[in-house]
Amino acid sequence: QVQLVESGGGLVHPGGSLRLSCAASGFTFSVYTMSWYRQASGKERELVASLAGLNTNTNYADSVKGRFTISRDNARNMLYLEMNNLKPEDTAVYYCKRNAGDFWGQGTQVIVSS
Repeated sequence: QVQLVESGGGLVHPGGSLRLSCAASGFTFSVYTMSWYRQASGKERELVASLAGLNTNTNYADSVKGRFTISRDNARNMLYLEMNNLKPEDTAVYYCKRNAGDFWGQGTQVIVSS
């Protein structure tokens, strides 16, 4: 059974940093492309970043390029999102996703506010 559990969200001031984590289980984590999405209140869910399983190909939304970094630890079945220089417009619920099969975590809230 595929399970994805996010953690690491919280309240941070503009310019601050957070590291989100996603613990994966129930499948061979290393071979799958994994992604982070986010959904702000009243808006559609959007792709933030993705990272391929069998190579190091990454893809980032233009709005986070240069500020966010997606990474994974295949030995620990963990996906990460390092978020730096956070802005109020980064406020959203962040979700971990296994692209194949459309599996989602429950989300973790990030609030960027002074």
